[in-house]
Amino acid sequence: MTGKHKMTRREFVGASTAGAFAATIVPRNVLGQGQIAPSEEFGGALIGCGGRGGGTFGCLGKGVRRLASCDVKYKDRCDNKTFYTDFRKVLERKDIHVVAIATHPGWHALISIAAMEAGKDVVCEKPMTRFVSEGRAVADAEKRFGRVFQVERKGGYNPNLTRKIFESGLLKNCDSVLVRKGGFKVRGWSGMVKYQVTDVPENLDWDMYCGPASLRPFNRHRVGGSHRGYWDHVGGGLADMAHHHLHSLAYQYGRDLTAPVEITPHAPPAHPECCGLWAWCEMKYADGFTLVLESGEWGEPYPHKPKNLGEGDLLTMLSEEDRKKLDEMPDPERLPYFEEAIRTRSRTASYAERSHRVATIYHLANVAFRCGRPLKFDPDTEQIVGDDEANRLVNQPMRAPWRL
Repeated sequence: MTGKHKMTRREFVGASTAGAFAATIVPRNVLGQGQIAPSEEFGGALIGCGGRGGGTFGCLGKGVRRLASCDVKYKDRCDNKTFYTDFRKVLERKDIHVVAIATHPGWHALISIAAMEAGKDVVCEKPMTRFVSEGRAVADAEKRFGRVFQVERKGGYNPNLTRKIFESGLLKNCDSVLVRKGGFKVRGWSGMVKYQVTDVPENLDWDMYCGPASLRPFNRHRVGGSHRGYWDHVGGGLADMAHHHLHSLAYQYGRDLTAPVEITPHAPPAHPECCGLWAWCEMKYADGFTLVLESGEWGEPYPHKPKNLGEGDLLTMLSEEDRKKLDEMPDPERLPYFEEAIRTRSRTASYAERSHRVATIYHLANVAFRCGRPLKFDPDTEQIVGDDEANRLVNQPMRAPWRL
């Protein structure tokens, strides 16, 4: 098209419906096996180029050309053409349509929101956020800007009857107790209480690395994989690993639609800066369903027996009338991965609202560990009930000029 009717490929993607867009794609069988049609190609950027960066960029799928790499360690080779240290300059580029975010989690929310506001679709490493209010902000941005969002390569779960029962809302009371034990790398991702202050490497923008968190004295243990041990950047092994364990579990049991209402921790006193050990955390939902996270790395085990109810048990809790209603309801929607979603303009299986609810589980556990007491949470307001100190960890302050 020419003249005043000229339209870029990206503008066409954003303005078209899924069906209209699909009609513009040249089938791969026409081009030959493994080839990508030009209409399926996207310009991509990787923001955060550490150990997980390549894998996260791979979650963008086929047909994405990497046009830019951004990392705070690129001070010595930043040219603002291919290599960047400031993600905002990357997001200004019109030829970049999708971004993969693999920074430390202290940056995940702010960069995800800025990318979606700039018209980009986003794959973000887990954990999606550092605290609860960040998750609400990302989920709201996904809706407001109409972008496609995915946490890592999470999704593709086949709908099942357990999911359908919980999603239906027909089951009002459920005394199932599900214990998820181990696999959280608690000791391995604990912080250093005492450490030596050293000079910042010349190639590292330390101020930008700290970002919205406090500007701490530099120590190499706060950079790279060991950053997981500090509240400034993430939430220890629990926040780092729990999304792996809980995403499919939350989907199956309908826990990605709400949040726990009672949180009971068992852990030693927490350090104000460093993530540390914990034994278990009991999370009760309004319908009676109980999820227990148990580290297996400290203290006594969870004192109560699991009571993991199956599909048959759950069905017996429904009246005959409700079982008929359940049969008449459509099966839960199966949502695609990012590669398909950016072409059909649909939500992914780990879209921001769902992933936020999953992250809320382990964020609340960490709040309880840090406060050292049971908490009550309102899933609608997403606030701790009657506890101002705990709410300051639900919605944490950010260092200027950064804000949600």
